Parts: sequence; structure tokens; C-alpha cells
Amino acid sequence: MAEQAVETGGLAAAPPERRLSAMGTGVRARQGGAPAGRFVGRGRELKALRADIVRAGLDTLSGRKTPRSRVLLIAGRPGSGRTALAEELVRRLAGEYPDGVVRARLTGVDGEPVPTERTARALLTALGAPVPAGAGEDELTEALRGALDGRRVVLLYDDAAGAEQVDPLLPDESACLVVAVSRGPLTGVPDVRPCTLGGLDVAAAVDLLEGYAGPTRITCDPVAAACVVEECGGQPAALVLVGGWLAARPKMSVVDVAKRLRELAPAEGHEGVGGRPLGRAFRLAYESLPQTPARLLRLLALAPAGLVDAHTTSALAGCSLSAAQAALEEFTAQGFLRAEPAEVPAGAGTRSCEPPAPQYRVPGCLAPMLRAALYERERPAEVELARARMLERTVRQLHSCRAITETGDLATRKRIAELPRPLRFPTREAAEEWLLARLPSLLAAARLAVEDGRLDTLARRLVSALTRALTAHLGAERAAPELYGLHQLVLDVAQRCEMPLEKGAALLNLGDLDARAGRTTEALDRYREALRAARESGDPYATSRSLESIAAAHQELGDWQRAADWYRRGLELRLTRGELADEARLYGRLGAVYTYAGEWGDALRSWRAAAAACRRLRDQPGHARALSEAARVQEYAGRPQEALRTCLEAVECARQAGDIRLQAAVRLRLADTLERLGDRPAADLHRAEAERLLEAAPAVSGAAGPEAAGDPLPGAAGAPIAGGGGIAGLAGTTDSKAARKRSRNRSQDGAQDRAQDRPEDRQGQQAPKGGLRNQ
Repeated sequence: MAEQAVETGGLAAAPPERRLSAMGTGVRARQGGAPAGRFVGRGRELKALRADIVRAGLDTLSGRKTPRSRVLLIAGRPGSGRTALAEELVRRLAGEYPDGVVRARLTGVDGEPVPTERTARALLTALGAPVPAGAGEDELTEALRGALDGRRVVLLYDDAAGAEQVDPLLPDESACLVVAVSRGPLTGVPDVRPCTLGGLDVAAAVDLLEGYAGPTRITCDPVAAACVVEECGGQPAALVLVGGWLAARPKMSVVDVAKRLRELAPAEGHEGVGGRPLGRAFRLAYESLPQTPARLLRLLALAPAGLVDAHTTSALAGCSLSAAQAALEEFTAQGFLRAEPAEVPAGAGTRSCEPPAPQYRVPGCLAPMLRAALYERERPAEVELARARMLERTVRQLHSCRAITETGDLATRKRIAELPRPLRFPTREAAEEWLLARLPSLLAAARLAVEDGRLDTLARRLVSALTRALTAHLGAERAAPELYGLHQLVLDVAQRCEMPLEKGAALLNLGDLDARAGRTTEALDRYREALRAARESGDPYATSRSLESIAAAHQELGDWQRAADWYRRGLELRLTRGELADEARLYGRLGAVYTYAGEWGDALRSWRAAAAACRRLRDQPGHARALSEAARVQEYAGRPQEALRTCLEAVECARQAGDIRLQAAVRLRLADTLERLGDRPAADLHRAEAERLLEAAPAVSGAAGPEAAGDPLPGAAGAPIAGGGGIAGLAGTTDSKAARKRSRNRSQDGAQDRAQDRPEDRQGQQAPKGGLRNQ
């Protein structure tokens, strides 16, 4: 969501200063607007747009309900004030749409259309809807329409390249309103209501010019002011630049600026882009700048997503932060930049006491001209060096942002103290606010660095630092949609530079995200590719990680034989390396798979091997859980006496481990086994003891019963693969909650219990294929 800027929270729900934006900065673009949010002119257009909202369409006339939201189009050239008009319309309408305003920019600062899936992901985040990691365009746009059902929301789509961008993002909710801004018509969008903009009328244009240049010179020479308006074609963006030029030169008259604009006019038939009113106004303002500020302004064309702050400017130009901030303020006063409003990013923690650093945007209508000036005046090596400085500064900021979450570590605190003061964050909340507010530009920087291809080392460092910062502040689940895109970037770099180890790591991470999103088949393909890359790199950890992930994917798909085969391959690799803890985990995974498949002999051997490995590791809790699982298998295999002995051994191991909740879970398993053997008094004693242990156990966050007793055996069904990879198993190590519920049900109907507990019924009892359940 690099180029999208989104804002939620209607004006009726919260005052403007408290409106939230989702993982980005809300845009109140005043491109071509007056300072301090003044809006001039366009009264006729605003009235017509308001009328178009309620005007009957063909569906209404035929008696049918409108199937989709009303779409208003504001069309005009860049610099015509089209975004300012859309913002003013939205501001006036916000009170009628209590569910808020959501904005998205559909064209990047480089002039390329933003992919629809990226826009849909940003909008879903803004609406507080779940965003599936790695989802395609169709799934995301369908989720967006579902999130808008039953809501009254205004959606502002700025700078749309065409109907193919807008149409997939239209809600099916007729109570919503879409305001689209585009250069031309949106042919293909049904029942769109267009409003085409020309220049401002003379009175409004003079008012806008006066807002920047001050009233004295404009009032003293209204004829010259009208001439300036004519030379600018009434275009707000051109008038802003001319007004800023006059404001910076109090000794210049309006007549002087009119004369200069005429001198910049090209010969007839040779207008070109630079000969249009906006181009001439830009040349007037830009060519009047001293050499150093002019170079700094050119370098801002490299800012990702067109968003700049003092740090970005300082790194690009190689100047101090104070000089960079002063230059940004001066450029804003002269109309080259637009100040972004300071807002609280959605999802940020408690707002820090320090105000956020100001952020500025390069107007889209000026970005092409700045970019042309950059590559015309600067050598390629200088441009690459400036970009490298900017990326290096961003990496250092991200390291500082992540380090503030680890202040409990002495070495981390020392590293933070060694950082320059401007790079430090006072609190974790301040770092999180910075991360969320700068996320659009951070993601854009990562994409641009990877696409450039000349700074691959910096690109990899940037992606790694951003991944770690997002995970530290947001958590893996919440950051998953952004992490998916970042791992894709790592994969692109690894494939281009032929780095098999990095390629394998990226594929494993992408496979994990696919697996968590339920795309198991796609995850399996990723894991197989990762295995090939790991073998090519010769890295044993990546190889074993890939083998286990492939096995877990087959387990999730219910293919027990293939899952067991791949787990055995991973186990063989661990055995050759003498990694005992991993051996215990993989024996447990094999035991779980064999249990699902109903292969009791192999399952029992695997669980006993897991128990032996845990015993050698002196892992008493793991030993107890492995024995508990072995007892379960023995019970399913029709060997209740052996299951009883194994359960008693597991109880003793749990007692020695000192894990109260684990003791309770194993005792419930023992009570269940005793009840099957017909020893109800002993079963009741163990069940009562389990209840007593649970009451005495300390509360565990998120645990609601004995099923939360301790951590599962590493590698047992339900435990994640090493390194966080693969797919979780299908069953927990202890079904104690189900066992307790079943036992209580039996107590209510003793006759039925006795009939079920007959030895002839217990012999040969098996777990159902395709899933292990307590009988």
C-alpha cells in the first residue's frame, strides 16, 4: 500500500484532528488550493455535484433498486484543482455519511497506475476488515464489497488512470458514494456523473493569488492580476506557484510577473508540456531558485510515494536536519510542496506526548517536471548516490524503530544510546506511530529499491529491517499482508542475483503465509521450490526446514503416508547431525501422523522414541506428554492395561516436572483410561485431583481449561514446525477438555456407560480415519 493514502472516521464521529488513517497518512490534498485549507470558487460545480447524488438514474426510473453506489467523476488536467474540489465536496458531505471517508490514490508519483489488489488491500485495512495475506485481486475486491455492505461511506479515488481501475473497487452498497478524480472520462463505469473542470473564474483566481502573494500588490493593480490569471489559464496549481514566487519577492510587482510569464510563452505550435500555463509557472518559480535549493528540490523527485520529511531530505541532499526542515517549509510556502496533516495512524498505541515530525507531499502535477529536471541536471552517479544515502538512512531508522521494542536487553540499550539523537525514539508508542505513518513511503522505498536493481544489497537490508520492525510492533498476524509483499521482493532480488539460500528462505516464508491463509496447495508448491533452492545452496537447516514444511502440508491435506515419508526424511537428516531436540520433535510428528492413519504399531514406536529422546534431554514435561500420547495409541489399539501403566508413568513424569496444568491434563487422561477399565472410583479420584490442580494452577492468559496445560510436545500434533514454519498439526497432544466433558456425560447415564465399557466393545477399538477423536 505504498501509494495509497487512506483515512477513516467520519466527521460526524470525531473531530478532524482525531480522525484516524490506516497504516498511512490521510490525504487532504489541496493541490491548487489556497493556504491553510482555504477553498475558493467552484460554487457552480459543487452545486451540480450535490444535485447529481440524488438525481434519478435509469434504474430508478424503471422502478429497480440501484445495484451499486453512485459514482461522481471530477475530470480535468493535473493542476486544474480537481483533487481540491473533490476534497471540498467530501468535506461538505462527510456529515451525511456516518461510517466515514476512505481515500486511495490510484496513480503513483511515477505516473504508473497502482495495482488494484494493492488499493483494495489498503481500503480493507482502512475499514478495519481482515486482509488475507497473499490474496489475489478478485478475492480482495470481493472482500472490499463485503466490508462495505450495510455502510454509508464516501470513497474518494484520486487520480484514476481509467475505468479499469475504478470499476473493481465500486461497492454494491447503494448507500455508499464514490467520488473519482481522473484526467478524462471513465468509459465503462455505468451511470457515472461527470463534472469537467476548466480554469477558475477571474474573481476566484485573483482571490487564490491574493491568498499567497498578499492583498496589497493584488489590490493595487487588479488589471495586472487579471493578466496573470489569463497567462496561467486560471489553473490553480499555476496560480499557487506564481503566488509563492511573489510572496518570496516582496519587491516584485504583479506587472513584473505577468511580463515574465509572457516571455516564457513558446512560439505558436511549439507549446509542449513546458509551454502550458503550469509548465511556465513551474519554470518561473524553479529557475528563480538559488543553485543549492534548486538541487535539493530536484532531488525530492526521488522520494518514495512522493512523501518527504526532514530525514529523507537531509539524506538526499547530504545536509543537516535543520537545513532540510527549513528548506521544506520554504518550498511549501512557495507552492512546490503540500504539507500533510498530522494524524494518528489506525492501530497505533497510545499517542506519544511528542508531536509527529511534519511530512510533505510532492504534488502529482509537479512530479514529472521535477523528475525531468533531475535527470537533466544531475549525473546518474549523483542520483544513485543520493538514493543510496536515503535508503541507508531509512534502514537506520528502522533498526532504531525495532530496537525500542527490545530495551530489556542491555546490548540493545547500548546500541540505542550510540545512535545519533535524531534517530532515536523516546518511547515504543512514538516508534510505532512513526512506522505506521511512514509505512506507505517505506513500502514504496522497498519496491523501488528492488525494481532499480543497482542497489540490491541495500534493498535486501531495507526489506529485512522493515520486516523485523513490522513484526516487532504489529505482530506476525497483523503484519502478514505487508510481510507477504516484502517476502516477494526478497524473492525477486534472490532470483535476479542467483542467491539460492535467500531464495529458499523467501519461499519458506511465503509458504508459511500461504499455509496460514488456508492455501495449502500453494504452500506445498512453495515448499518444494524452497527444498530445491536449499539443496542447491547446501544449507542443512534450510533443507530440513523445507522437508518438514512439505510433510506438514501433506498432513494438512490428509495425505498421511506422504506426510510420514517426508517427516522420515527430515528425521534422517537430523539423526546424521545429532540434533536431539529436533529428533524428539520429529518423532512426535511421526507419531501424530501414524495415529491419524490408524497405524498403531508405528505410532507407538514413534511416541516411545520421542519419549526416549526427551528423557535424554532431561525434558520432563516433553517426556510426560510423549508418554501420554503413547497411552492414547495403546488405548486405541485395544491394549487398555498397557495404556494404564503408561498413563501412570506419565503422571509421575508430570509430577517431577512440577507443571501443575500438565499434571491435571495427564490425570484426566488416566481417569478416562480407568473408567474404560471399569474402575470408576479410581477414575473419580483422579478426576477430582485434576480439578483441584486446575483450581490451584496460576491463571494462563487465553487458557480456558485443562487443554491449555503446558506447551505441546515439540513436534507433536498441534505444534508448529521449527523456525515457525510449516502448517500446524490437526490435533492437540491432550484432549483433556473433551475427556472431562465425556466423563461428566457418562456420570449422568450410568447404564449407558456400563454398556459402553464392556471389554468386548473395547477390544479392537480404533480411531476414525481422517481425524483422531476421543471415543
